[in-house]
Amino acid sequence: MGTAENKDVIARIFAGLEIGDGRLLFESMADDFRWIIPGTTKWSRTYAGKEAVANELMRPLRRKIEGAIKTRATRIIADDDLVAVEARGENVTKAGEPYCNTYCFVFRLEGGKLKEVTEYQDTELATRVLGDPRE
Repeated sequence: MGTAENKDVIARIFAGLEIGDGRLLFESMADDFRWIIPGTTKWSRTYAGKEAVANELMRPLRRKIEGAIKTRATRIIADDDLVAVEARGENVTKAGEPYCNTYCFVFRLEGGKLKEVTEYQDTELATRVLGDPRE
């Protein structure tokens, strides 16, 4: 797939994420998909494999966020198999605290499937508001 097709895949995924629907994101992941969160927070690491992303990243996040997790793309830039997305989360924790992080996601696609994403974010906000994913 080319640049335009890869950008379209990501745009459709974020159209769902904006309303709290992550199904297309999960369906678009290759089985060996990797989600990388750089840094030294308790959330920072490489989640290797679609199941690890679901069980070790998304499930703990859902336990902390009230309702559906919403993330709105503000800019999408694509170059061949790489698609960068500037985005803004619009969420509230179950404790009632706003969690409106700012992100830059860099996705790598292969054959229309998501192979890898590196998520850059305000790690201080994530640490302060979300705490430990194991709690």
